[in-house]
Amino acid sequence: MENKVVFITGSAKRLGAYSAKFLHNLGYRIVLHCHHSIEQVKDLSTQLNEKRADSAKWVQGDLCNLKELNRVAQSAIDAFGRIDVLINNASAFYPTPLNDFNSTDWQALMGSNAQAPLFLIQKLQKQLIQNQGVVINMVDIHAQRPLSGHTIYCMAKAALVTLTQSLAQELAPQVRVNGVAPGAILWPDTALPENEKSAILSQIPLRRLGSEKDISEAIAFLISASYVTGQILAVDGGRSIANPSVA
Repeated sequence: MENKVVFITGSAKRLGAYSAKFLHNLGYRIVLHCHHSIEQVKDLSTQLNEKRADSAKWVQGDLCNLKELNRVAQSAIDAFGRIDVLINNASAFYPTPLNDFNSTDWQALMGSNAQAPLFLIQKLQKQLIQNQGVVINMVDIHAQRPLSGHTIYCMAKAALVTLTQSLAQELAPQVRVNGVAPGAILWPDTALPENEKSAILSQIPLRRLGSEKDISEAIAFLISASYVTGQILAVDGGRSIANPSVA
């Protein structure tokens, strides 16, 4: 495991950063990525390298820009000379009511959630095939149960589900491709009223928020589960199977 390299997009903060630390603790070398959060990704890289020398590096770039994406992919390979696991975690998320979105919103949401994973897999496929690698796409339970007012985001995540299932077939048997669909794990960075939090929790059979550890454990399982491919693992406390009339 100590020789294997995991590349995690959008890993400077929140779930991506926690997953990087979790997998690093299991012995993987980590290639971090950020777009704007350069100070945070530098700090995280330093923390990981202090725990184990030369075990983490970072790359920066806008994955919605295909020219930059190509550079980021090559830089990720160059970091340690190999890629064993690609985790497509980077994601834009915000509402797009029908009368209030434009082409910039389309590119940001489709670009980060669907286009970038597809082209990154394409650019890294030789490495992944050579190393009998794994792709894990961070999907969303709302790919199947869309959120009102978030049409573009939900479209993009639905496309990512299809991408996962299609490439699991195309890249087999050398590469496994799976997805993790988080439910309510972290509250948004913007303040959420307590009544809205209570309404969300009431939709979850387990009646509680999940944790970053829940997602990281699911990722680690899918990395090691050698006979699992083309699957979407919902880590949502049962929310995706709850009665729609209640949810």
